[in-house]
Amino acid sequence: MTNVFITIDTEYSYALAARKRPASREENFARSISCETPDGPAGLTYKLDMFDRHGLKAVFFVDPMPALIYGVEAIADIVGPAVERGHDVQLHVHTEWLALAGAGNPLAGRTGHNIKDFAFEEQCTLLDRARDMLMAAGAPRPVALRAGNYGANDDTLRALAELGFTHDTSHCPGIADGHCAISLGPEDRHPVEHCGVVEVPVGCIGTFGKDLRHAQITALSAWEMLAALEFASEEKVRNFTFVSHSFELLCRKRRRINRLVRKRFEKLCAGIAALDGVRTATYAESAPGPLDLAEPRPVLPLSEVRSGLRVVEQAVVNAMYGA
Repeated sequence: MTNVFITIDTEYSYALAARKRPASREENFARSISCETPDGPAGLTYKLDMFDRHGLKAVFFVDPMPALIYGVEAIADIVGPAVERGHDVQLHVHTEWLALAGAGNPLAGRTGHNIKDFAFEEQCTLLDRARDMLMAAGAPRPVALRAGNYGANDDTLRALAELGFTHDTSHCPGIADGHCAISLGPEDRHPVEHCGVVEVPVGCIGTFGKDLRHAQITALSAWEMLAALEFASEEKVRNFTFVSHSFELLCRKRRRINRLVRKRFEKLCAGIAALDGVRTATYAESAPGPLDLAEPRPVLPLSEVRSGLRVVEQAVVNAMYGA
């Protein structure tokens, strides 16, 4: 059985909060979390309804750092519905919010774009504070982290281990030039014990130029995502992680629904429910264990037809929903 982790980085927009005329907490929630549009919502409640319809469980990686300026109630409005519907809530941390925190900054004015920008002791302080805020918002004690922007390093993992976390999922083999500085490479695609925690890589598939492409709703077509799951099941791969965001089904300005990406999400949910040999999983109930295997995890090989059609689809998406 292949465990499928549908992970959703659930976060308020720092850009909306940091602009010259900052958005109110209510506007930020409407555009980043609930994703209200003239055609209805496409955010948290919509996704929860879709998961209920297909009998799926998801992992919401919730960023509590906006509580430094909005208050913990802003995070409780996210955590409450997810927990009430039986989903998993784990920790997500965007350190950009420290620049807006003023006297509430736990590092006395220190700021940084990613958590890797801070020393080990500072990372311990930030993660401990973030965990406290997430739990104050109603979440069970988290055991896993995904760093904002995937921007973790080995010290992040050591800090997690120091604080009693067991898992991280910031390593993304399908993004070669991203913010992640964990000392693992694209060949490290199995869950692995690293710096005191189990690192669970984000899923990926083969793409053009012998490269890898990460398993994100905006990066792969529904055909590619479901083919990747069928391949994982056939190869007896124990787990596969998808990434999405709370606002990902909207256009870039977060005013309209991106109907093509929403259709991908709907097809993915229906496809997972229909596939034999796969099931959705959570860190709270079935966190991946490390696998000491000599060979890299197999990935779905490039299909020029599948990936070529996705390139065309991406061009349509950008043309229709790029603003």
